[in-house]
Amino acid sequence: MEIIFATANKNKLIEAQKHLGEAFNLITPADLGFDDEIPETCPTIRENAIQKAQFIWDKFRKNCFADDTGLEIDALNGAPGVYSARYSGEPKDPRRNVALVLDQLKNTPDNERTARFRCAIALILDGNLHVFEGICEGIITRQCSGIEGFGYDPIFIPNGFDKTMAQMTLDEKNLISHRGKALTLLKDFLQK
Repeated sequence: MEIIFATANKNKLIEAQKHLGEAFNLITPADLGFDDEIPETCPTIRENAIQKAQFIWDKFRKNCFADDTGLEIDALNGAPGVYSARYSGEPKDPRRNVALVLDQLKNTPDNERTARFRCAIALILDGNLHVFEGICEGIITRQCSGIEGFGYDPIFIPNGFDKTMAQMTLDEKNLISHRGKALTLLKDFLQK
């Protein structure tokens, strides 16, 4: 099945293609000649995913899905949340975002550094909307560790592990990550 993944993020594309497998041929809006920004102006992660998928469906009338993901840190009242990608301002800069989070948490005790990654995937299949959500609970470290992954992965240790997501292989991460969980629900749905 060919399906549009409404993203310009190559890392997300690689994760999704590996997770969904060869039965699905993921293409991006860029593959169809669309290089503009896809709007994501909603106040929640779920609504942003829906907005992005609806935008691509309206433009191409092809089966598509979009995800939106955010890091929710309890000590920061759920921030950066829906603003995760642009937490430190424009232009988007993952290293600056990570540095800002670490600075904001510098006086926060280890037992109060709880957080979660939340991912919502909105699928529009034959014009019908379906939403799948995944959550990965964990803690925020005091410094970056690891070179894999992207975004906040170097400062996030999932519950039950002793290493950051950036220290995991893609296969390890996909088994437990927020996006991996949402992609599993998406894959199960599409295979039915």
